[in-house]
Amino acid sequence: MSQVVIENPVINSPYTEPTRHFRFSDEGITNELVEGRRTSSYFVPIARPKKKGAQLTFDTEWTQERIQENKLINDIRRRVGLWREGGYVGVTPTTARLLAYWIAPDREKKLFFCQIEALETIIYLTEVARKYGDAWIENALRAANDTSNPGLPRLALKMATGSGKTVVMGMLIAWHTLNKAAYPQDARFANTFLIVAPGITIRDRLRVLLPNDPQNYYRQRDIVPAHEMERLGQARIIITNFHAFQLHEKSDAARLTKELAGQTTTGVNQESPDQMVRRVCRELGTKKNIIVMNDEAHHCYRRKPDGEEEKLTGEERQEARKRDEEARVWISGLEAVKAKLGVKVIYDLSATPFFLRGSGYAEGTLFPWVVSDFSLIDAIEAGIVKVPRVPVADDSMTGEQPTYRDLWLRIREDLPKKGRKTDALSGEPKPPLELQGALHSLYSNYEKYYRLWEQNAEARARGITPPVFIVVCNNTNVSKLVFDTIAGWEKSIGDKTVVQAGQLPIFRNDDGSGGWLQRPNTILVDSQQLESGEAMSDDFKKIAAREIEEFKAEYRIRFPGRDAESLTDEDLLREVMNTVGKAGKLGEHVKCVVSVSMLTEGWDAQTVTHILGVRAFGTQLLCEQVVGRALRRVSYAANEAGHFEAEYAEVYGVPFSFIPTSGSKVDPKPGPMPTRVRALESRSACEITFPRVLGYRYELAGERLTATFSAASQLALSTADIPTRTENAPIVGEASIHTLDDLKRRRPNEVAFLLAKLTLEKYFRQDGEMRSDRPEAHKFDGEVKMWLFPQLLAIAKRWLAECVTLKDHTFPQLLLLISLAHDAADRIYQAIVASTDGTAAIKPILRPYDTLGSTRYVDFDTTRPVYATREDKCHISHVVADTTSWEQKLAEALEEMDEVRRYVKNHNLGFTIPYALDGEEHQYIPDFIACIDDGHGPDDLLNLLIEVTGEKKKDKAAKVSTARTLWVPAVNHHGGFGRWEFIEVADPWDAENTIRAIVAQSAGLRSSQSGGL
Repeated sequence: MSQVVIENPVINSPYTEPTRHFRFSDEGITNELVEGRRTSSYFVPIARPKKKGAQLTFDTEWTQERIQENKLINDIRRRVGLWREGGYVGVTPTTARLLAYWIAPDREKKLFFCQIEALETIIYLTEVARKYGDAWIENALRAANDTSNPGLPRLALKMATGSGKTVVMGMLIAWHTLNKAAYPQDARFANTFLIVAPGITIRDRLRVLLPNDPQNYYRQRDIVPAHEMERLGQARIIITNFHAFQLHEKSDAARLTKELAGQTTTGVNQESPDQMVRRVCRELGTKKNIIVMNDEAHHCYRRKPDGEEEKLTGEERQEARKRDEEARVWISGLEAVKAKLGVKVIYDLSATPFFLRGSGYAEGTLFPWVVSDFSLIDAIEAGIVKVPRVPVADDSMTGEQPTYRDLWLRIREDLPKKGRKTDALSGEPKPPLELQGALHSLYSNYEKYYRLWEQNAEARARGITPPVFIVVCNNTNVSKLVFDTIAGWEKSIGDKTVVQAGQLPIFRNDDGSGGWLQRPNTILVDSQQLESGEAMSDDFKKIAAREIEEFKAEYRIRFPGRDAESLTDEDLLREVMNTVGKAGKLGEHVKCVVSVSMLTEGWDAQTVTHILGVRAFGTQLLCEQVVGRALRRVSYAANEAGHFEAEYAEVYGVPFSFIPTSGSKVDPKPGPMPTRVRALESRSACEITFPRVLGYRYELAGERLTATFSAASQLALSTADIPTRTENAPIVGEASIHTLDDLKRRRPNEVAFLLAKLTLEKYFRQDGEMRSDRPEAHKFDGEVKMWLFPQLLAIAKRWLAECVTLKDHTFPQLLLLISLAHDAADRIYQAIVASTDGTAAIKPILRPYDTLGSTRYVDFDTTRPVYATREDKCHISHVVADTTSWEQKLAEALEEMDEVRRYVKNHNLGFTIPYALDGEEHQYIPDFIACIDDGHGPDDLLNLLIEVTGEKKKDKAAKVSTARTLWVPAVNHHGGFGRWEFIEVADPWDAENTIRAIVAQSAGLRSSQSGGL
């Protein structure tokens, strides 16, 4: 068959449901586009070849005849789709608000469709399915779990590598926790979580799921509104790796006693499963019925009791035994947790939720409890991940596949073996000819990527690190052979040891003079190296002292009380590995990583561009895991069509390809280079702080309350807002009429009592704190001014009589519905404020959690236009612009003004001004904050909010009015956050005059006021 070449594999937007896909034929993928979304399918596992060391080939794997539909997933997907189109009915108000927040079209940090769909699916199954006749889904999942995981309620989300599984975990935590805070008695929700990872690397990376972590995703990825962070802090979260489920010896003394007694295998002194759970989950206290999340959940399964024993040999048998033991420890640990604490639900997240080899199931069989699927090919077509390119042809003509495609089959007999009888490699490395050719061929392509990066001075100045080349080997001897070939090796000459040059110049670790470079370009990572720290030379640690100290400082923040000086070389090497591709960190200069098997998962450098596999790849799962290390994109900037531009990863030695793409013979084109925008420690003197305001309240003089009703006090009740009569009818048979008669039968006085009660508990409190949220449950607490209730009750009755209009088929008791009741209470309060004739002082309602914001927490990447700031004027490295010149010009003007001591562009600061438009709450983000010396000295600077006024939009007037008449007066009346003013700048090229005029006007006003006094 002729090779199909697809010019541009990115055919869908990452932010909307896929609308097109490439068709598979009996010969594999075609370049024919089919309208509509691809159905969820899997490839039927086939028997493996009996040939020893056989490797997976794909000449017949990706064909139409082997594709089978995932019927359960597709049925659930259809039901969720209908529910989505219907407006998410049947969920709690909290869930509705979260969904609206996640899908808001004006979000700056948009969520991928696959992330939204994963949450939609879980929400539908939890809150909606039973109500709408879909109990069959729960029954099907229970049957699937009873077969494979008896007693464990597992739900799996299949999401391609790089599609944002960690964000989905954060969304799940937020959804559960905020619902539990709002509805404590609702058994569907919980706020206690056990997150289980397959290893230390992923465990440490998942710390972003802790709400109190400085880099938490709830803020970084905007998972919840800022004002919900306090309630999110109610979550109790433990993050561990499954190894913690292994039963420990009770003490060293017990172990010694056991050894002396000759009891080496009986487990007499092991802790019990109950004790293990108490140890692992100690921080959860007495919490019961917790939620478990398994990351990379394909490692967690129970071996099929009646499964066929597969005959394996050598390393394959050892790997299968190791996987089976790890899976047993993991799932046994979850069973122990369920027995001790109870488990409400287990969420499995994995790109490859398949049964592994040796599990007793056919290898590659999909977990039957998978409920949502966004596959790798879907992610490629949506541009969410890089496109892996593999050799499709060469000029050797010596086999069915190109030489560097099935590399392992050609070199395996000529590589060093691993075992007790093999010696560690020494001397000159002599790799097989085909391996040398693969290294040099892939390196020559890497060099093009590297030169593009090297020539891009702007990208390097922005902190973009070099592209990364990774090699995955089958054992430590092979990895040493490859490492020495690439980076250099030691040769004994007389009584001296001279370092010989590596074969790939950019990756060489030698200094050209017989010694090693102080900062290596290539690192060797495997279990032995992590234990010995061999790859971490003293010279390297010396030259990287600043990065090491930075890591230690971060370590102290994360683990208070622990000794950062006790960190081992293993810890530091792991940090090097985890920070490859991250500017300012230990691993930023690494260009090549040679590994044994550590790179199958959990390592997520965005700058990986090349992969070489030097091992057998017997399963699609292993191929996808290894290739997945290179799939994370560098740029997430959409083009004019709303799509991502294709990014590529070059792959040799991994027999993996189902989207052959064009472009293999042309030089790589760099995508948009992101800029790292961050607070710089060296500029801490320019730090700017600001209050986090939730709303506004009025401080009334005296406690005799009156109300002045106006047009703004009026409220019309209409069936347009809520129907009072509903007719339900079947296809055939008798219809039924549903009404709100139960509300209508309530006494009218109940309405007045509720409105007075709500107004009192929201606005008249001894602690001065007002309630800006709208909880469904409402009750008095000790801070409510109970003695004002009779006055408020009288005012509420007046309001009901004078201000409420009843349209057809409505009645006053509709105000007992909590949403309408809050609207009424707000109107009553505003009428009370209006009666004070302007004497009421406005005060801010501050966020009780995290009251003070700061520039110190800023750290993100952007592909927008940027302006590098002056180190003596701005704490943040860059100004991020929305236009090509306006913000840049204003920043330049602020830097040229001597009276401006410091300033910041309000981008990802978390500084917002709450305002209302058409009865709905919104958040306004002013453009700049500038601290100006207006004659009061450096200790009393004027904080000036600056809005660069572009085209007039509907909401601009509401934003500006709120900033001027509510936010600024409220914060200034508070007195604890300095002096604030607001200004609009229509012409950045005249900004200096505009700002000086408003400062002079403000100073003159204060002077006249003080003179009048």
